[in-house]
Amino acid sequence: MSLNIELEVKNNVLCIRLSGELDHHYAEELRTKATDAIGNYDIRHIVLNLENLSFMDSSGLGVILGRYKQIKQLGGEMVICAISPSVQRLFDMSGLFKIMRLESNEEFALQRLGVA
Repeated sequence: MSLNIELEVKNNVLCIRLSGELDHHYAEELRTKATDAIGNYDIRHIVLNLENLSFMDSSGLGVILGRYKQIKQLGGEMVICAISPSVQRLFDMSGLFKIMRLESNEEFALQRLGVA
């Protein structure tokens, strides 16, 4: 299986929608696309929609944590939304929900960031 990466900019928020499997084969592609978008579009926040992500390994967590740190340095916030149960378990075990907020869907995540 592959990874489909959809990026959309809404005001100063980068919406990243992932579907498929995020593993070491696709982690670098996601890192590059997200980092480029953050620099090119004056991004301050990230909404990460994982509704259709069926699998993620530690390299995926590393990419997400790296973008979190990047956006925090800009004074922004990363919000995770619409996460599947298997991927949520990985986030729970890693402790990422201690630093990132989880919302039930993308609309609520955008409202939380003041962009709705």
